[in-house]
Amino acid sequence: MKFAVSYSTAHFGTDPDRLVDYARHAESCGFEGLYLPEHLVLYPGAQLHTFEVPPTLPFVDPLDTLAFIAAATDRLLLGTGVLLLPYRHPVVLAKQLATIDVLSKGRMRLLTVGLGALPAEAAAANVDFRTRGRRADEAIDVLRLLWEGDDAGVGFHGEFFSFDNLVQFPKPYRATTLPIHIGGSSRAAARRTGLRGDGYFAGGALLPDERTAQWELARSTAEAAGRDPGRLEYTRWSGLDMTDERLAAFAAQGVDRVVVSATATDPAEQQDELSQFAQRFLTGHS
Repeated sequence: MKFAVSYSTAHFGTDPDRLVDYARHAESCGFEGLYLPEHLVLYPGAQLHTFEVPPTLPFVDPLDTLAFIAAATDRLLLGTGVLLLPYRHPVVLAKQLATIDVLSKGRMRLLTVGLGALPAEAAAANVDFRTRGRRADEAIDVLRLLWEGDDAGVGFHGEFFSFDNLVQFPKPYRATTLPIHIGGSSRAAARRTGLRGDGYFAGGALLPDERTAQWELARSTAEAAGRDPGRLEYTRWSGLDMTDERLAAFAAQGVDRVVVSATATDPAEQQDELSQFAQRFLTGHS
């Protein structure tokens, strides 16, 4: 089992020293990577996960911040949980992600993309909220095409993106592509995982039967599409109070990676929380 941490500046603030200390401590504890969330804009009355949120929450740009974290760490993998893919142009995004991966020597490997749940956020990005699923599908195809393309150039003609003979370098570090995980809590997200994803980062508050059904749907969709379902990674959230029984249940469900986040507001207490979790689960588990 792999273990990673999440950090939200919306909850912990934007102090760069505090962020770096958190990342370095997670790395020293043996966590695999660090995830950052994304929101472009908020507005009065916005609801996330059925809760109204203050519009002043300071969500930093995850990619800029991950580049900052990469410069301050040595091993920690870099992740998004989730990057709002429909609101970014894939040609620009392919360059950004490959650049971070090259400069971090291959650590931009926990990219997780999602669709976004706020219609006003889509409107602010000049994206039709109803088309964001199809737009994300095309964007994934464009990202992979550009990363895999050679000096002869590649072309793409879709509903939202169209180009001919594009050559984009640098490529990802010692690789022809980057893993793209799909985040979500719907059957559409599970199907997208099976068709295009390298893994499923399951979110939401779902009943166990639905959770199981979605993971099985991702795997069966991959198999029907001629893809190897055994290559899909399965990532889940957990609280710091996870028990051995809960970990065993995750393993039985096929989970490959568990992501946790500190809950304390004091930085020293946050590091203590990560240390205690690491002592319980990062030593003696595999």
